[in-house]
Amino acid sequence: MAGHNSRYGPYVDGPDPLAPPVDLREALDAIGQDVLEGASPRRAMQEMLRRGTKNMRGLDDLAARANRRRRELLKNKNLDGTLQEVRELLDAAVLEERKTLARALDDDARFQEMQIAELPPSTAQAVQELADYDWRSSEARENYEKIKDLLGREVLDQRFKGMKQALEGATEEDRARVAEMLSDLNDMLDAHARGENTDEQFEKFMRDHGEFFPENPETIDDLIDALAERSAAAQRLRNSLSAEQRAELDALAQQAFGSQDLMDQLSRLDANLQSARPGEDWDSAQKFRGQEGMGLGDGTGVLQDIAELEELGDQLSQQYNGAALDDIDADALLRQLGPEAAADARTLADLEKALQQEGFLDKGADGQWRLSPKAMRQLGQSALKDVAGGMASRRGERDTRRAGAMGEPTGASRAWEFGDTEPWDVVRTVTNAVLRTATEPRGDGETGVRLAVTDVEISETELRSQAVVALLVDTSFSMVMEGRWVPMKRTALALNHLVSTRFRGDDLTMIGFGRHAQTLTPSELAGLDGAWDQGTNLHHALMLATAHLRRNPNAQPVVLIVTDGEPTAHLEPDGHAFFDYPPHPRTLGLTVRELDTLAKIGAQVTIFRLGDDPGLARVVDRMAQRVGGRVVAPDLDGLGAAVVSDYLSARRKR
Repeated sequence: MAGHNSRYGPYVDGPDPLAPPVDLREALDAIGQDVLEGASPRRAMQEMLRRGTKNMRGLDDLAARANRRRRELLKNKNLDGTLQEVRELLDAAVLEERKTLARALDDDARFQEMQIAELPPSTAQAVQELADYDWRSSEARENYEKIKDLLGREVLDQRFKGMKQALEGATEEDRARVAEMLSDLNDMLDAHARGENTDEQFEKFMRDHGEFFPENPETIDDLIDALAERSAAAQRLRNSLSAEQRAELDALAQQAFGSQDLMDQLSRLDANLQSARPGEDWDSAQKFRGQEGMGLGDGTGVLQDIAELEELGDQLSQQYNGAALDDIDADALLRQLGPEAAADARTLADLEKALQQEGFLDKGADGQWRLSPKAMRQLGQSALKDVAGGMASRRGERDTRRAGAMGEPTGASRAWEFGDTEPWDVVRTVTNAVLRTATEPRGDGETGVRLAVTDVEISETELRSQAVVALLVDTSFSMVMEGRWVPMKRTALALNHLVSTRFRGDDLTMIGFGRHAQTLTPSELAGLDGAWDQGTNLHHALMLATAHLRRNPNAQPVVLIVTDGEPTAHLEPDGHAFFDYPPHPRTLGLTVRELDTLAKIGAQVTIFRLGDDPGLARVVDRMAQRVGGRVVAPDLDGLGAAVVSDYLSARRKR
């Protein structure tokens, strides 16, 4: 059988098909936290993309990597590479020539030794003075010719990437083809600048000289873009040189290939490109501080990299008007930071699109982004999960909830315990028996499945009654100042999610009260900004709560109040909010009157006091005593668990 050879490599044709899907839940939790703190949904999403999440790097990390790579290039590199390489070739040529002259006995040899000894210290001037020198050593002559060849390849590599390697060991015929290409290129650019139609000329040019352009430009504009970017980088390299380095290289460049025509054509090309693309960066400079020398071509490439990294940094910062993830150049990111960074950016873009496509964000009639009802359910679920983690768990004691024929299934099951009267969950019970039987050793001839007491599971049920609930949350500025704003919101969302998913027969309203009170939807409460609003108008909030309870006369009334301040405002008959501190007697009187109304309709009232202010403690204690309610003083981390537990407890008492 013939063997089959397999080759494996990185998947580069688009997104990784085996990559895990983006974690919308984690992203939405991060967005929701910022929204609860007062950010707009759009701003919150931008911040999430910027910071990333626990399991996903963000734009800030990618931008930092781009900036770090830019700094490393400047720190490790310098622009002396070509000068160093020329000096080494010159020193080698002079050394070999001196060896040869030392062995010669004629007078001309002594004169040539004097010429060699009197060479100027400037590398460029020494090369120029030796242009007409009659070398006796063939090895010395070869090294000197390498200088002209190196300079020609370097100045070409500055404008056409890869020329230094491609023309190594080039023949006169190869150099003639390069000269022809430059002449044709400049003629075509001249025609294009005059506004002539150069489509046919471009096609012929690419047929004749396409090997010099691995980028495979499809139009003359593509060609100009690529050449202008490289030429501008070459100019920035020149700007980055010291005056001495610039003078040395300018003088050396005249020796390129031993032909002034080459430099003339390149100067003409630079002028054409600068005229065609004046928007390129032709004027800036960089300061290199490293020890690793670079040739002209490599230095030009590094300056291109630095410019690309700077542009990537701007794109990744997303700090300009109209910024979008689509602005990020994926190809540049791949070139500069590698496939991992490109994958990270692609994941962020996929995440942004998925949040919109999955319906977590939508636009209102005013054009503003909002968290959708679906997103609010997700945030409520997350908040409720956090609250559940803070509530007391079962520690082996019997469940005190009464359940049985009058109970309703909760959808969960648990192992049977002595004394339980709930109905069996037959599917779970039989499944447990089958799994146990499959793992136990069997006697000879023993078949079938036998039930054991340990297999039995019962359907959890819960005695449910309809409740009408008013959650009153303090939205005065002190809640923001004391760091109670977000815990309050998360508590409200957790309770709302619990009621809307598990106790759908209950009717919950949420009322925020500052200088005035208002009924709030979950999304309105989540997006509520903390405003400088003096006043804690519990009186107005209780009025709204009473109206809500009266709409459900046959339901169990429950009032939950979360506050960190004494009642300092009340509502006047004309709708004006009266404020005074310390609390005015009329404010306290009107607030107590509303509490008495709640007591008459049988409402169970719980006040959750935040903070340790003695004055607040005295006031809320008296209010609770007045209506037969109670006061709970949780810490912020336990606020959600306290409110949810109190709600559940109130339902069970019914």
